[in-house]
Amino acid sequence: MAASEHHTFLFADLAGYTALTEAMGDEDAADLAGEFSDLVRELARTHRAETIKTIGDALMLRAEDAGEAILLALCIVNDVGRRHRWPTVRAGMHTGPATERGGDWFGSTVNIAARVSGIAAGDEVLLTETTRDAALGLAGVDLREHGRHSLKNVTAQLLLFAAVRAGEHSTAGLPIDPVCRMAVDPARAAGTLVFAGTEHTFCSLDCVQKFASAPQSYVP
Repeated sequence: MAASEHHTFLFADLAGYTALTEAMGDEDAADLAGEFSDLVRELARTHRAETIKTIGDALMLRAEDAGEAILLALCIVNDVGRRHRWPTVRAGMHTGPATERGGDWFGSTVNIAARVSGIAAGDEVLLTETTRDAALGLAGVDLREHGRHSLKNVTAQLLLFAAVRAGEHSTAGLPIDPVCRMAVDPARAAGTLVFAGTEHTFCSLDCVQKFASAPQSYVP
């Protein structure tokens, strides 16, 4: 199949998945990653996007419309990631040509999208200037400059933008348990501890105990 100029590739994954696996164990963490995949696939269908594949806790998606890709990413990060006892979610994307082979997609556009998602922090949706330009006129979304970034195997620095829902002043969601890296609703927290002047919120007594025994292991 010939390359096309009309694809936006989106990568989304669970931020802090390694810490989550350490805290929960392989099987429970894998179950949560599977649930994440199911939720993202359902959202993708409502935003005219195609789920290409899963890679561990990450998903690769493709959309013909850059604006729909941005709206999809915001739903994934906000509506899936910002829930009690869920890891934060991050997403990144890029728009450009790509080539399809056997149901998978290849090319520098795909590689750059993956690199952009790796730069994103939890609760963040990042996109390139190319995707921003392809989605001009998108309503209900603010695109804020995130600065120029160097990406591995990309010669020129790329100007990135952070997408947030219009009127949202911060991308910060619920407090994050420092042990398992899950979001915690303070009203449903198992407990809090103060270390080095900062209060930390925990999803379970197990996480409270792990933190109390070795706080330096969980705080940079």
